[in-house]
Amino acid sequence: MKDFGMFGVEITFSGNTDQAYYELLHQLVEQISVLLENNYELLLSVLYQVDISNREIERTTRELPHYSHIEIIAHQVIVRDLKKVLLRRYFKTHH
Repeated sequence: MKDFGMFGVEITFSGNTDQAYYELLHQLVEQISVLLENNYELLLSVLYQVDISNREIERTTRELPHYSHIEIIAHQVIVRDLKKVLLRRYFKTHH
């Protein structure tokens, strides 16, 4: 089990790769909901740091119409961080 902390947000990963996306999505939805209610400025700061644009959120809203607004934000956080990991690995192996 791994814990990831970002801006006071605690995420736990069990190591079950088959359920990783839904496990992370569920936890991020909970954390984003708390930030939305209690610390909107921190939520905006997190989204800025992760580099999620309104355009990406709008596109994801069209692509995943069954997701709530908070689920869309959580999805974008996961996708954005996955892209960063993949880019780092790409440049590490190609340079």
